[in-house]
Amino acid sequence: MAMLSSSSSHALLRLHHHPPLRHLAVTATTTSYRRARIRLTVPTPKLPSPISSSPDPPPDVAHDDEQEEDHKEDRDDRYGFEIQVRKLPKPNRRLVHARVRVDAPLEAVWATLTDYEGLADFIPGLSECRLLDQGASFARLYQVGEQDLALGFKFNAKGTIDCYEGEMQLLPAGARRREIAFKMIDGDFKVFEGKWSVEEVDGGEISADQEFQTTLSYVVELEPKLWVPVRLLEGRICNEIKTNLVSIREEAQRIQRLQDE
Repeated sequence: MAMLSSSSSHALLRLHHHPPLRHLAVTATTTSYRRARIRLTVPTPKLPSPISSSPDPPPDVAHDDEQEEDHKEDRDDRYGFEIQVRKLPKPNRRLVHARVRVDAPLEAVWATLTDYEGLADFIPGLSECRLLDQGASFARLYQVGEQDLALGFKFNAKGTIDCYEGEMQLLPAGARRREIAFKMIDGDFKVFEGKWSVEEVDGGEISADQEFQTTLSYVVELEPKLWVPVRLLEGRICNEIKTNLVSIREEAQRIQRLQDE
């Protein structure tokens, strides 16, 4: 749920150059006291290149982005978690697919996911989640994400997100699925949109040691504002997505255990 971003600041550089005197040549005769001739050579200082305030990436940043891998994957079998990051043709844009296994029914996961004002209570990186507006199958949220960095610094981001709740879909073999489409309409990303998906398979496909087999999936297409290289944010974004999915998983399973008691 939490969104991460990075911002850049521009500063005016002033150059104070005090070049040393060098190439000092003194010529004098040994038989007279004629005035010595001194030749000074002072190097011409190089001025720094101007700092660009353009929203487009500098050429070297754009070139580095072209050299990156097109596809990255990671997984954590403890939670049945998988994540894939794919570089899109448009510069500085990524498509992220992630999913986690949840041992709770679809209804418990859906109730956890749509408890919008309660999300910040159990998702560590989400410091605030306010419900700004709500209608039939619609919610507008204001979210603030925050992470602790080294030396006591914090990394945070904010955004307003529109969420559209879909109806229940009946799939072959008795499976069911329900989705939430979302889009950031204001915030720290130029593009941030995707969907949450909760899918439960029928009992015939569940292993003997599991009562439920539900998968929570998350897909997002994102692009930071300005020319901040998204490759510098990938690791932090992927860690945040994993934290979000695992936190929702644990909360849904906790709620289900309470209902079973």
